[in-house]
Amino acid sequence: MTELRIRAYKPDDAAWVQAAHAQHYRAVDGFDDSFGTLVASILRAFNADHDPPRETGWIAVDDAGTPVACIFCVKLDDATAKLRMFLVKEAARGSGLGFRLLQTCMGFARDHGYAGMRLWTHESHRAACALYRRNGWQLVQSTPVRSFGQDLVEQEWEIRF
Repeated sequence: MTELRIRAYKPDDAAWVQAAHAQHYRAVDGFDDSFGTLVASILRAFNADHDPPRETGWIAVDDAGTPVACIFCVKLDDATAKLRMFLVKEAARGSGLGFRLLQTCMGFARDHGYAGMRLWTHESHRAACALYRRNGWQLVQSTPVRSFGQDLVEQEWEIRF
């Protein structure tokens, strides 16, 4: 894998985004099928009703055009964007792609009038949480839950621009 290119999300990418999330989180975290169902419902809503001037997504692809990562920026409220469905497949990790995608998403939010961003993740996603922290995000809430067939600690992070 020599070049990883970031391009705009297209509705045709939805099946890959949903399957990649479901497969990854089943294998790595033991999530049940309800996680893939959640991702599918988020994508259906995004495809049906997103506001292109203020909401978008990106897909990273390898030299062959195969998707290896994704990230989305959606409106939480008029002042706050929400980072959603951020995933970098194992083969692309360590390449700096996660940083590039995060910077792309944050730059879009800033450039499109948001004063900050929020995201939801799990404590077990240590590499992602470290990436957020290095880029100025702050952990604002941490809650033990039972979700996706697992005992987890949900986290909310935010950044102000």
